[in-house]
Parts: sequence; C-alpha cells; structure tokens
Amino acid sequence: MKNTVERRDTELRKTRDEVNRLVKNWRALLDIMPEMVFLIREDYVIEYMNPYAISVFGDLREKFCYDVMCRCNLKNKEAQVACPFKTTCSDKHEKALYEKRIGKIDVEYSSVPFQGYMDDKLVMVVMRDVTDRKRHEQALKNFHNNIEEVLQQKISELKESEKVRAQLSQQVHSLRNKLKIADQTDEMVGNCRQMRELREMVYQVADTDTTILISGESGTGKELVANLVRNHSSRRDKSFLKVNCNAINDNLLESDLFGYEKGAFTGAVSRKKGKFEVVDKGTIFLDEIGDISPKMQSALLRILQNGEIIRVGGNKPIMVDVRVIAATNIDLARAVQDGKFRLDLYYRLNIINIVIPPLRERKEDILDLTSHFIKVYRKAFKKEIDFVPDAIINRLLMHDWPGNIRELENVIQRAVLMAKNNMITEHDLVFDISPTTDSQSNYLYQIDDKLAMLSLKDVISELERDIIVFSLKKNNGNVHQSAISLQIGKTALYDKMKRHDISVKSLKK
Repeated sequence: MKNTVERRDTELRKTRDEVNRLVKNWRALLDIMPEMVFLIREDYVIEYMNPYAISVFGDLREKFCYDVMCRCNLKNKEAQVACPFKTTCSDKHEKALYEKRIGKIDVEYSSVPFQGYMDDKLVMVVMRDVTDRKRHEQALKNFHNNIEEVLQQKISELKESEKVRAQLSQQVHSLRNKLKIADQTDEMVGNCRQMRELREMVYQVADTDTTILISGESGTGKELVANLVRNHSSRRDKSFLKVNCNAINDNLLESDLFGYEKGAFTGAVSRKKGKFEVVDKGTIFLDEIGDISPKMQSALLRILQNGEIIRVGGNKPIMVDVRVIAATNIDLARAVQDGKFRLDLYYRLNIINIVIPPLRERKEDILDLTSHFIKVYRKAFKKEIDFVPDAIINRLLMHDWPGNIRELENVIQRAVLMAKNNMITEHDLVFDISPTTDSQSNYLYQIDDKLAMLSLKDVISELERDIIVFSLKKNNGNVHQSAISLQIGKTALYDKMKRHDISVKSLKK
C-alpha cells in the first residue's frame, strides 16, 4: 500500500514537473512572439501578458481585462457588458478577427477559449498593433477622397467650361453668320432702282419657307441673290448646299440629290444619303433648273408638293424639310409652252419670282461695280490702282455687256493684272467681240447676204474688212487693242486697214 502511494506521488510529481516544463516552454514561446498576448481567466482577470503587451499597456496582470479593452469611465458592470472578451467565453463564440482602438493605438485581435490543466476556463487573446497601418489606410483614404473631390471639382469646372465654350461657340457662329451676311450683302453692289426693288423683295420673302425662283441671264448674279435670301432666312444657321443641275448628267443628278440604296446600281456597295437628306432643315439652291429632265421634274415636284423623296433603288418615301431656291437663265414659261417643262412644277417654283436685270439695263451701277472689282483684284494682285481715266469709264459704259457682271469682273480682273504705273489704260481693256445682241446678229446676217453674191476671193476680203471694222468699233479705234483682240501684229493690222481703206477716225465713238 505504501509503495503504491509512493509510486503515485512520484508519477504525480513527474507529471507536475512535465506540466511546469511545458508551461514554462509555452510561456517562453509566448514571450518572444511579435504580437501582444493575454491570458484571461473566467473571472475576466488577466493572468498573463507577454513582454510586448506589457511594453504597450503596462503590467496589467491580475487586473480586469475590461480595464484594458474599455479604458473609460464605465462602471464595472457596464464595462463588463462592453468588453469584447466576454463574448469569447460564451458558448456562441465564433472565431473572428476584430479591430478596436484602445487609448491612442489601434489594435487587431482574435481570442480563443481553451481549458487549463486544472480544468479552469481560460481565454487567449492575440493582439497586433495596427496603428501605423490604420494611419496609412486613413491617409490613403483621405488621399483618395481628396483626389475624388479634386476630380469632381475639375469635372464640374470642365462641364462649366464646356458650357461656356458652347455658348461662346454659338456666339462666334452667330457673329460669323452676321459678318458673312454683311459681306455678301455688300457684294451685291448696285443702287439703281431695279436693284433697290430687288433687295426690298429679297428682305420681304427671305424669312419664310416659300420656294423662290430666280430668273436672269447668265452672269447676272443669281447665286449671289440665293445667298442673300438664305442668309436673311430663319434657316441661316442650318446647312446650305448648291447644285448646278446642268453640270451633272441625269442619272448622276438623281442619285446625287435623292441618294441610293445598296445594290441600286453597279458600284452601289452601301446606302448613301442624297443632298436633300443631308441638307434636311436647311436650304438647297438648284441652279439651271430649266435644264433638268422630265423624270427629274417629277421627282422635284414630289418634294415641293409632299416634302418627300425616294432613294434610287428604293420604294420607301423619306420625309425631308428643305427650302428650295431655284434659278434659271431660260424663259420657263416659254419652255412650258414648248412642252419642255412641266406646268405644275412651274407653278410650284414660280410662287416668288425674283428677276435680275441684265447689266445693260442698269448701266448706272457699272461705276460702283467697277470700283468694287478694282478693290478686290488690286488686293489679290497686290497692286495700287488709284486712277481710272474717263476714257476707260466711257468705254465701260458704252459696252453692251452680253456676259453681264461676270464679263465685267473678268475685264476688270485682266485690266488690273495687266495695268502698269498704278493706272488702267485702254490697252489693258479687252472685251469679248463675240456678237450676241440682236443688233449684232442682224449685222452678221446682212454680211451673210452679201457673201452669197461674191466670189470666194471677194468673200474673204469683204469678211476680213468687216471683222476689222467691227473690232475697231468695239475698241473705240484703238489699233493696238484691236490687234490683240484679232491676234495679229499691229503692223499687219495697219497694212490690212490701208488695203481695205479703213479710217480710224471714222470708227471712234
């Protein structure tokens, strides 16, 4: 019996020594851990703190854990309720990683319940100082917030700038249109009665959507009037397209104006909008409208009546809102009588007919037009033309101007280019001697009658004489200018004048 007791005491002593050794080793391990370690008894008293924990919180062994975790003025009961360690001792505890600020430091901790060797309940708390990390996280968060705030501010500024830019762009666009209108209005030079009435009519009808027909001879400025109408209309800020109907063949004109569907013809690899679709809400100027084919007349009538087009190769009507300004240099009423132009289309086009007078019927504007073109081309050619002799003015006034303003512009352009010593002389003026007026046509017809009664040799001689006389008359007896017009030398012209007995004095105007 005694041996048994001694043997058990020995075994118990060995077991106790082994436990003490294990506890000592275990605590040695905890002492060197880089985290703060707490052992807490069931009564919330701290039994153990490793050196790192003591260095941070001080020696709190044998003190309540909530004195560490809840450093506040709470009473013990309230502190116990607030203590996060308490939940660790409960049966509902779930392993988790917690964060808390204790005093001036931020910690991250986890706690695990276990049973001591004497069947006592203990809680191990492993705690890590994350103050620096939290500070960096907060700094990063603040940085992100600042960046977000700055970005939002910049976005707001950009939106405001974009709004201001859009307003400025609109103002600039409006000012440019006004300047363009002013410039183009000034280009419509002339103050005779016909031009004053024409301007008044343009201003009266421009701000409507009525179709306008502009009539006049070639070179009178029909496109300029179309610009004036558009620039004083409510559509002046919208698209404006110009189409010369005589410059494109019928098939190309149809696809150009109305567009085409994919596969409508060879080469139509994709759908394409026509000019009427492109210029929707805007204005289109159809020049030489009198030359379009009957098929195109029908298509144009559909637009004017119903405001719709059909693409080439398609069958679906497409609605468009386009103001049409048309122009012609032929007599459309006569074309209707001759069966070359549809009567219903003529009525649709001829709601407002602006007729531009030829230059020969408004010769009082020749001086203003001449002055205008001299200003334009002396700037273009970098010349200082500051004097135009009366003789030049008289020749300009005496000319019939079959080519109208375009011819006058060409004459002045050449004269400014050829002028020397800052002055236009008679030698610088070159007129088109092609007879176009009725009187000139009759004159040549009389020559033809005479030619029929003469031999070939006499025909050539008589024709040569008449051409020389005609040129000298046109150039007011200027032999040098006539030689240039006839493309022969001055000496050769004098010889021919002598042979035909032509006197310069009798030919001067």
